[in-house]
Amino acid sequence: MIDSRKTIRIALLVVAAALVVCTGCRRDPGDAKTVTAFEVDQVHERGPVTVHVRLDRTKITIAETVLLQLEATVRPDYEIRMPKVDEALQHFGLVGWDHLGRRLDAKNHVVTTYEYRLEPFLSGRYELPAFTFEFHDVNEPDARHQLTSEPIAVEVTSLLGEQRAELVIEDIEDVVPMQRKATTWWAWLLIGAGGLLASAGVLIWVLLRRADTRRRQRVFQPAHEVAYARLRALVAENLVEAGRIKEFYERISGILRYYIEDRFDLHAPERTTEEFLDEWQRTEVLHAADKDVLGEFLVHCDLVKFARHAPTTDQIQRSFDLVRDFIERTRSDERQVDVTDRVQAAEVPAEVT
Repeated sequence: MIDSRKTIRIALLVVAAALVVCTGCRRDPGDAKTVTAFEVDQVHERGPVTVHVRLDRTKITIAETVLLQLEATVRPDYEIRMPKVDEALQHFGLVGWDHLGRRLDAKNHVVTTYEYRLEPFLSGRYELPAFTFEFHDVNEPDARHQLTSEPIAVEVTSLLGEQRAELVIEDIEDVVPMQRKATTWWAWLLIGAGGLLASAGVLIWVLLRRADTRRRQRVFQPAHEVAYARLRALVAENLVEAGRIKEFYERISGILRYYIEDRFDLHAPERTTEEFLDEWQRTEVLHAADKDVLGEFLVHCDLVKFARHAPTTDQIQRSFDLVRDFIERTRSDERQVDVTDRVQAAEVPAEVT
């Protein structure tokens, strides 16, 4: 009986010791905190205010983003208004932002920090603009003062970068005949029957989903943001570096067609180039210069996709820049695209409106 009690007592001591060891080995949540290293850290002071303008790096590719951090330290008897970054940007778009909150430093001064994730529009050398901080004494709200930072130079490298000379283009397959529309009567009959069946199916689906659809919160994005997300995904696949030129042109021409449909309500994706060119020559939503340039671009894409045309590295880069430049010149926040299904599938991040 005594031996049994000793055995139980020893077992309990072993369990308690194990719990103490496990507790002591627990990782401090503070140890996992990631501190961002900033390549640029500008410091500007004026009176009771000190600001830091930080940038994590000054050289990126066209598919990458940069992190901008604005930090303002002010005496407690002053108030400060942070810059409106989205209104000051010219060559960069605002992907997202975060308010890291307010805290007191060792001198009991108030420290306010914001972070902004920025994406470039085109390759080249640009400057992040100077940002203006406005502050005033809480007892003299009408006597306002300003503190302005300095611009920051940023280099955005192109799609191919330094690998242009090493580009290897895979062999292009034999000439593929251009798709033509069926003109026989039986084809139209099948299409009509299929259309009726599809319409019936859609009607049934709509009726079944109507109640659920009313409850769902719709998600919208501007057409240009959807197109930019598709361009970033295309660049990330490195099709050009892999020599998959035909696939690259299929994707980029599709991005342009879907953007034109979303932005200008022209049904481009499902039509042949000939049909699409014929339609937009009769519309006024596109400028004449854009019609000519985009028409040549789509014909160039067809030559790569359906014939033995092998584009040069400069032609590939110009094709990418042409699409991105057209999207940037015609961007409009008023043209919203319903991306609810894609957001739920984690394909396109968006904000609920």
